[in-house]
Amino acid sequence: MTFKSLKKVLLFLVVILCFINMQCDDDDMQPIGCDFQTIIDASKYTAETSEGFSFISSEIIDDCLSFTIASSGCDGTSWEFDFIDSAAVAELFPEQRFLKLVIFNEELCDAVFQKTITFDINSLQIENSNEIILNIDGLSNALNYKY
Repeated sequence: MTFKSLKKVLLFLVVILCFINMQCDDDDMQPIGCDFQTIIDASKYTAETSEGFSFISSEIIDDCLSFTIASSGCDGTSWEFDFIDSAAVAELFPEQRFLKLVIFNEELCDAVFQKTITFDINSLQIENSNEIILNIDGLSNALNYKY
């Protein structure tokens, strides 16, 4: 076997091993963590305003609430976010919480960008319950969080 053909065989084996290594079962997949934590703070909820962006979509996946938002800016890389709970629970069935998304955007450009962010909502769970309604300021429909 020549050096050139040996080199091709080794390259082929490396490619096959890389492909095999990339294969996995769904059971092996670990959930990806949320980007940010939810803040439960009545005074911060009252003090902050939810403006300067629009909701494109929202979805609850496990204990992460995912928002896709649109806002003006240069590229969106400097945006910062708070997701704030009012610390009040409406004693209805199911119980309800009131929240707002706050964006800190100092970018002074006219372009509009979309960004998807996730928040850990595990801290919003209520003892002796398995679901809660999330009323989010500016979002047209409340979200049902089942846990």
